[in-house]
Amino acid sequence: MNIENDIFKRTYVDYHKILDYGFTKDNDNYYLERNINDSFKAIITIDNNGIINGKVIDISINEEYTNIRTNMNGEFVNNIRKLYQNLLIDIRNNCFNINFFISNQANRINQYIKVKYNNNPEFLWKKSPYDAVYRNSFNNKWYAIIMNINMSKIAIGNEQVERINVKLDRNKIKLLLHKNGYYKAYHMNKNDWITIVLNDTLKDDEIKVLIDESYNIINK
Repeated sequence: MNIENDIFKRTYVDYHKILDYGFTKDNDNYYLERNINDSFKAIITIDNNGIINGKVIDISINEEYTNIRTNMNGEFVNNIRKLYQNLLIDIRNNCFNINFFISNQANRINQYIKVKYNNNPEFLWKKSPYDAVYRNSFNNKWYAIIMNINMSKIAIGNEQVERINVKLDRNKIKLLLHKNGYYKAYHMNKNDWITIVLNDTLKDDEIKVLIDESYNIINK
């Protein structure tokens, strides 16, 4: 049971905030030691890549209490696990920021859209809670969609990838499909839309130009 991964999924650390929260820095790592009740304490470590690890210590014997990471569900272990989770949630809420997407490129593209068009992603589907659309503020039409899919749905491969769909001129789509990083539109009209995988195959600036074109086409 990886409690930390579950709580800090799709977040990134703000190092200034964790120092204000009470973490101390030692070389490249940040540490926090805090009692969660009279008998147990938590020791939290965050490295310079933002990876968080933690353990709960039984103060009376100065040993790690590992039962919280098992499937044990007794009242006592559940209480200690809950106290530890509450501390982690408090750290997340006060020291971490939310990443809407998994890949760095998808998050950079999201930031570009937010700054230029003042549009936030809309997560419309319960079955696909991390898939997002961006709407033109004036006519409510979609001009970009970011989704998480298996690469096998658009090309050879089996890894999970994030991709963006944009709407372009039909002749331009035909030309782009001969270039690396471009694919026939997934789940959209393949004559009017094109899929781009957000794995840094294409540079951000190239994708931004296409987003602008898509926005302008929708805006007409």
